[in-house]
Amino acid sequence: MAPVEWRVSDGLTGYRQAVAEMDVRVAAIAAGEAAELVWMLEHPPLYTAGTSGRPDEVLDARFPVFESGRGGQLTYHGPGQRVAYAMLDLKRRGPDVRRYVATLEEWIIRTLGHFNVRGERREDRIGVWVRRPDKGEGFEDKITAIGIRVRQWVTLHGISLNVEPDLSHFAGIVPCGVQEQRYGVTSLADLGIPVTLPEVDMVMRAEFEALFGAAVDQAVASTENASPGRRSLSSSSEPSR
Repeated sequence: MAPVEWRVSDGLTGYRQAVAEMDVRVAAIAAGEAAELVWMLEHPPLYTAGTSGRPDEVLDARFPVFESGRGGQLTYHGPGQRVAYAMLDLKRRGPDVRRYVATLEEWIIRTLGHFNVRGERREDRIGVWVRRPDKGEGFEDKITAIGIRVRQWVTLHGISLNVEPDLSHFAGIVPCGVQEQRYGVTSLADLGIPVTLPEVDMVMRAEFEALFGAAVDQAVASTENASPGRRSLSSSSEPSR
C-alpha cells in the first residue's frame, strides 16, 4: 500500500477553504488520481454542526457556525486545537466504517497515553473521554471529538484533539449534544500537561503510522488566515460518526 501523504499547515486555516480542499482531494483519491492524505491544521474560532446538529444547541453564536456534512452534532474548533482531517480510501483498507472509527479512537488513545493521559471510549457518547475524579464521582471530560463522512468509500473530516484551546469557547454550544453537568470538555493544558502542537504532532504521526501504515511529508503552500463567514445549520448528508 502506498504511503499516506502527511501535511501540516501553519497558521489558521479558514473552514470553507479546508472543506473545499478536502472535497477536491477526496474526489481525486476516489478516482485513483491522488494519494491518501492526513491534513493537520488549526482553525480560527468557529462552530461546526454535523448532520445531527440542531439550531437550539447553539447557545451563543459568538463565532461563525458552519454546517459540516460530517456525522455528529455541534463542536468548537479554534487555536490550540489540533484538527486532523483524514482522507483515506476504505475500498483498499476495508469497507468497514465502524472499524475505521474505532481505529481513529485508538489513534487518539495511544497518543494520549504517551503523555500519561488515559483516554477512553464510551458506547453512549462519541469521542475520547478522560475520567475526572477531581471534579466528583462519575465526572468525565471529552478531550477529542470525532466526526467523519464517507464519500465513495473515501473518508472526510476526522478528529480534533484539545491541546491548549480556550475551553470557555465551548460554552457557546451544547458540545456534541451532551448536556449532563458531569460531562464537560478538557485539554492537555487543562490536565496540567504543557505540550506544544509540534510535540503532539510528532506523537500523532508515530501512532498513526503504527495503525494505518507509513506516511510521507507533503510540501504545500501556506494556508489562508482569513476567518470565514456564517452559514446556516440546515444539513442533508450521509452521516457517519
